[in-house]
Amino acid sequence: MRKQLIVAWVAVFALWMGGSLLVHGVLLHADYANLPGLMRGEAETQAHMPLMLLAHVLLAGAFVWIYSRGVEDKPAIPQGLRFGFAVALVSNVPIYVIHYVVQPFPAALVIKQVLYGLVLMMILGVAASAMIKPPRRAA
Repeated sequence: MRKQLIVAWVAVFALWMGGSLLVHGVLLHADYANLPGLMRGEAETQAHMPLMLLAHVLLAGAFVWIYSRGVEDKPAIPQGLRFGFAVALVSNVPIYVIHYVVQPFPAALVIKQVLYGLVLMMILGVAASAMIKPPRRAA
């Protein structure tokens, strides 16, 4: 099980970083560029990238660890989708809503962040479910 978790951790980390790059670096790039007073510039963001990597290492590790503690002997894909949806509801969905309340983010941007984040979490849940199998029961 330990090797399985490490492999899943690395894979989920890579998917999460890639998905975040797609969402925030490509799909939402123009939206963020319209908020120069709220968002760091690209050079300043790049200078902080080691912290972003650390954050994603921690996120991916926690994600696969929590999934592994609750995985059931049921179909993997629906289980992964449910898990990703639940994680989104306790992480990025409320975080973006809170940011909207306390910072002047446009509502359209927050809606995109929530929806893209929800899809990404569900993809990560399916990835975790494909790699982390339920423990074998003694007969």
